[in-house]
Amino acid sequence: MTEPVLVCVAWPYASADIHVGNMTGSHLPADIVARYHRMRGRQVLMVSGSDSHGTPITVRADAENSTPPEVYQRFHHDFIDLFQKTGISYDCFTSTHTENHFDVAQKMFTVLKDNGFLYTDVQKQWYSPAQQRFLPDRYVEGTCYICGYESARSDQCDRCGNLLESEKLLDPRSKIDGSTPELRETEHFFLDLGKLEPEVIEFLKERESYWRPNVLRQSLGQIESNPLRGRAITRDLEWGIPVPLEGYDDKRLYVWFEAVMGYLSAAVEANALAGNQDGWRNWWTNPASKTFYFIGKDNIPFHAIIWPGELLGAGIDFDRLMGAEDPQPFVLPYDVPANEFMNMEGQKISGSRNWGVWVLDYIERYDPDPLRYYLTVSMPETRDTDWAWEDFYNRNNGELIATWGNLANRVLGFAHKRWEGIVPDPGELTEKDRDLLDTINGGFASVGQLIEEVKLRAALAEAMRLASEVNKYLDDTEPWKTFKTDKAAAARAIFTAMKAIDSLKVLFAPFLPFSSEKIHAFLNYERPLFGTPYTQAVADNLGSHTVLRYDAANASGEWKPSELTPGRTFQQPTPLFTKLDPSIVAEELARLGK
Repeated sequence: MTEPVLVCVAWPYASADIHVGNMTGSHLPADIVARYHRMRGRQVLMVSGSDSHGTPITVRADAENSTPPEVYQRFHHDFIDLFQKTGISYDCFTSTHTENHFDVAQKMFTVLKDNGFLYTDVQKQWYSPAQQRFLPDRYVEGTCYICGYESARSDQCDRCGNLLESEKLLDPRSKIDGSTPELRETEHFFLDLGKLEPEVIEFLKERESYWRPNVLRQSLGQIESNPLRGRAITRDLEWGIPVPLEGYDDKRLYVWFEAVMGYLSAAVEANALAGNQDGWRNWWTNPASKTFYFIGKDNIPFHAIIWPGELLGAGIDFDRLMGAEDPQPFVLPYDVPANEFMNMEGQKISGSRNWGVWVLDYIERYDPDPLRYYLTVSMPETRDTDWAWEDFYNRNNGELIATWGNLANRVLGFAHKRWEGIVPDPGELTEKDRDLLDTINGGFASVGQLIEEVKLRAALAEAMRLASEVNKYLDDTEPWKTFKTDKAAAARAIFTAMKAIDSLKVLFAPFLPFSSEKIHAFLNYERPLFGTPYTQAVADNLGSHTVLRYDAANASGEWKPSELTPGRTFQQPTPLFTKLDPSIVAEELARLGK
């Protein structure tokens, strides 16, 4: 099967460091799914980028006496460094501050306007007399008029999940200086979501059987209780994408409206950089394409309601505007597997309080695969979860090493020593041997199906269960003992275990790519399992930006059982993981809040 698979990942704001909640919320699950589908031979395009516009960047720039481009570029480069060190394999991680993204976003605006899904209206918007400027919705907080939550943003409540009418917010206050803003009239463009509602509902009902309950609750459920209405898509700002019309020089496209278009513009950019200007259509207008959107729960309405609405409103006309001779409509999202939140030691992660684990800081002291393992087994797929350092320590030593790391190391180490680096000849396998290999090989269906359904915690648990089956097999056969009395039986057991480990390496690969590559190299495979990340500098009329890309040309990983044969040479293994000292728990807890 070679169908196209588009993996879209929430765009991190280029004004704050990425923490473990961000990783387990979107970047890591997306990478697991992308790596798996690549191993299945599918045409994968995994895209995202730095969300480079909006007030948070301008506020930080003012505070640092710098400029918005300097702020976003600094964070953008840190993001790329982080993804390379943790194995997040983007085919194109770019930025919203590119000429390409401006062009795509302005074309979408034009198409939606021409198709009758945009209108102008005067609205009341929060204005700060103290700062003498209008405030974007996400910089006004107050009490939600629906559920009473006292820290709701003026556009959305994180507690009840409802999109809010900004002017109805109770007890508003500026997040910048705490002052009380006032409502003033200003003219803006609106997306006519009410006109799009019937098509959006039909789209959601077609996916009702397999979408996660939390996603349906904040999309279809929300529409049924609170019908859609027009939503402003421009704001009075200086930093952002200009409205492509005369007379609107002081307004910019609202960041929530244009940032979701980044999935499309990143696909356009990725294919243009590869020399295939029209290649993006393989993922965006090809009916065979499956598109996944990995986001946190606070972004569900934007990806499950508004973005599908924009795509439906564009129809075939965006493709026509891009020069297609036979224009086609967009492929709508196949799945939006939004995760809940990860907390930190029982409290909400907070940058201002230094209460969290920031990934670039983590990677200075620990390896990436234990992070990927812990974030997957703790992934908040159906409810909020919690990072706890003691749990991280226990999972690393008691699960990752005890079940999988020690298994691979002791089998390969023993085999290398006793058979001098040559895979032993097993002779004829017994029923016990064949049963084990059949059990392990069955994991390609069971683990694979769970990843297909984006049930990643269950998929990793199944892979670990299979590793435990190999440990049970070795407890029964005891090749380290029988080697002295029955070398042929020991050879048979070790060969069987090596075959199983070689297959497990593949089953673990989407989750633990670094250690799987180690085993792959120990067994002297010529080509790596996965491709190579690299960066590319791109210059345009807005300046220059760096794109993180992925070269899959040399990858050999396939989602299939081991083909290890007797007589093959292999290398002396080294430990896959580092056993942690219990002292790290107190050391890491002492870092919090400082």
